[in-house]
Amino acid sequence: MLIKRWILLQHTLSKESLQDLHFDLLLEDREFCRTWRLPSIPLVNGPKVEAIPLPPHKLHWLERNESAVSGDRGWAKRIFSGKFYGSLPQDKYAFISIEISSSNLSGRLQLGNNLCQIIDLL
Repeated sequence: MLIKRWILLQHTLSKESLQDLHFDLLLEDREFCRTWRLPSIPLVNGPKVEAIPLPPHKLHWLERNESAVSGDRGWAKRIFSGKFYGSLPQDKYAFISIEISSSNLSGRLQLGNNLCQIIDLL
């Protein structure tokens, strides 16, 4: 089974402000990351969260703790990161179901129909 990386970034207008607060979910996919914008952090066994697809992001975001976003588009800070198990479908609009793990967030991540949820593996 192929193991790849994932990260959840808090994205704000600036380092000092929580204005325009949202979260970016990135999944490693070869030379880039598939990315979705989330209004809140999905909770394990919690309600589904809106997930809006974004253009692919660069792989370097998987290794950053926090950084300015290019083009004066704000500030991003790591909230969670870890590995995921499973493969991403070729079709970027297809349903995704993968197992994610990190030191403080793990479960089955499901993305589809512009919604995201994490289900406990128990």
